Amino acid sequence: MDEMRLQKFLSRAGVASRRKCEELIAQGRVSVNGRVVTELGTKVDASRDVVAFDGAEVRLPGGSVTMMLNKPAGYLTAMSDERGGRVVAELVPAAEHPGLFPVGRLDRDTTGLLLFTTDGELGNLLLHPSHNVDKRYVAEVRGALSEAERRALEEGVMLDDGMTAPARCEVLSVLPDGSRSAVALTIHEGRKRQVRRMLAAVGHDVVSLHRESVGALTLGDLAPGEWRELSPDEVALLR
Repeated sequence: MDEMRLQKFLSRAGVASRRKCEELIAQGRVSVNGRVVTELGTKVDASRDVVAFDGAEVRLPGGSVTMMLNKPAGYLTAMSDERGGRVVAELVPAAEHPGLFPVGRLDRDTTGLLLFTTDGELGNLLLHPSHNVDKRYVAEVRGALSEAERRALEEGVMLDDGMTAPARCEVLSVLPDGSRSAVALTIHEGRKRQVRRMLAAVGHDVVSLHRESVGALTLGDLAPGEWRELSPDEVALLR
């Protein structure tokens, strides 16, 4: 294997985002072949070097690759766009991982956790309705939800493509004048623009929408536009 920068190795191994890995290296928490390394330019060869974080050996996942991106607003969930729009493929190392594709989609203006994988079986599993992966969104909406509207979202609302499955809904905050509020909605379906349509169905337009988590995975300290590979344990959680 070609050499790669230490922070890239750690990120690919699922330790943390590349930026956070740089901090960990500078803090002296990473060693290569038994020697603590603090230089960010250090390169390692995964085929022969032994890398450890806090004393525990770190290895690259073999075979397929699965990663998460903290998607910023303004990007299409696509690997290319004939009309020249910005796409999420620009934010992940697609050239290094042939066959990488996004699992599901987030609207252009929706931010947050977006998964990518080269594992077609895993991708199909996560997208299949029977898998019931919870996805938690936080929406800023116009107006304040009534208790009846909140209960309606939890019980399921009728959309133009049928009744939604029961969801979990929590009102997080409301402006003093009631003009806007923050709402957390957890669903396991994956219909197009579903969260926006559900909230509109009870009378509240979405101003902004952010996906906080997929299953047990959260963004942690991953900044908008940053990505990191998932550890084998995290991939197992998804399965």
